[in-house]
Amino acid sequence: MDYDKLASPAAVKKTAAVLRKKRYNVNVFKTGSDALSAIKKAIPDGASVMNGASVTLEQIGYLDYLASGKHKWVDLHAKVASENDREKRAKLRREAVLSDYYLGSVHAVTQEGDFIVASNTGSQLPHIVFTSKNLIFVVSTKKIVKNLDEAMERLIKHAYPLEDKKLMEKYNIHTGVSKIITFKGESTFSDRTISFFLVEQNLGY
Repeated sequence: MDYDKLASPAAVKKTAAVLRKKRYNVNVFKTGSDALSAIKKAIPDGASVMNGASVTLEQIGYLDYLASGKHKWVDLHAKVASENDREKRAKLRREAVLSDYYLGSVHAVTQEGDFIVASNTGSQLPHIVFTSKNLIFVVSTKKIVKNLDEAMERLIKHAYPLEDKKLMEKYNIHTGVSKIITFKGESTFSDRTISFFLVEQNLGY
């Protein structure tokens, strides 16, 4: 399987339609720059924001924009990162799960409208599963697959080895697929807003 091949227009259209049926907001962008512009408009001043480790967010310029301070958001990630005490940092990370907005990507999204996210520590998973009221997933259309079997294959055979290699080169540590969530839908009682920004560009793993 060519994991960097963008999904066909038909597959993108089908996936977007199924995601919308699940009450998710879906926008399709040509470039990561377009997606970043939409993010800037989507998040109101004063909102607290948190993000997971994401190559995609880095590539579209979101992390640089967040660090620049050229916004009026409450950057919870910066608060966590600036704390040197290990216990205090862990406490801040736990508190950050109540962010108004959580931004990240997914490891794969299926044409059936399901998606998976894996983590070693699990720190970003509470946001996705329950605690953050607004989720924005920036997802390259290359991550669109037919079903959950292909989604898991993409995670284990492609995304995980690349992330492990990056961490070994940068920090000399391994990562792991310790926790995996399969997100099949949101409760009808939920008042959360889940948005997919599908980008027709090779981004992330």
